Amino acid sequence: MTVPSATTTTILDLIARSPGCNLEDIVFSCRGLTWNQVFLEVDRLSRTGQVCLTQQRPGYYIVAPPTARRGL
Repeated sequence: MTVPSATTTTILDLIARSPGCNLEDIVFSCRGLTWNQVFLEVDRLSRTGQVCLTQQRPGYYIVAPPTARRGL
């Protein structure tokens, strides 16, 4: 098992504190990271089932814990 990176930990903490937040809020909260870095990590977390990435409308994505997806 690998140790989560600081980026992973930061993003998962943000999502735990604010389930159903939008991707841009996460990017804004991760001031030391670029949009690309945040998106790549959210994409990886989504592909591994650690978060749910849901498009609400074109260009607007909601990121939530996997169990919160049903409520969105």
